[in-house]
Amino acid sequence: MSAVYRRGVLDTNTVIGLPRIVDADALPAEPAITAITLAELAVGPLATADETERSRRQAHLQQAEADFDPLPFDDAAARAFGRVAADLRAAGRKPAARAYDALIAATAIANGLPLYTANPSDFEGITELEVVAVPIGSPT
Repeated sequence: MSAVYRRGVLDTNTVIGLPRIVDADALPAEPAITAITLAELAVGPLATADETERSRRQAHLQQAEADFDPLPFDDAAARAFGRVAADLRAAGRKPAARAYDALIAATAIANGLPLYTANPSDFEGITELEVVAVPIGSPT
């Protein structure tokens, strides 16, 4: 079990799952998101024809925009991304298949922050990244 940190990056699935967090103490006291997560959330409403689902996804995007000042993908994150992609290749994984996750991981690394996720396996093989598993309950 990983330690809980004062500050940490929430990945996209954790941001979406915030209403279903099983234990709020599993989150950092100061949660952050990346610009990549905001971009990923912005795609959501446009990627479905179902009006109810579009509204739900739009609400997630708007809530994230209101609650967070995203960490940018900057030059330090770009350099970290090179290392993340190399780690993924060395682990036999394709960086392009997990591009958003790799960019989020690189941003967390560049900022010296752990990554909080409900899907720790998405980040396996990234050696510089501290991953903290977040339990999320089933959708209601």
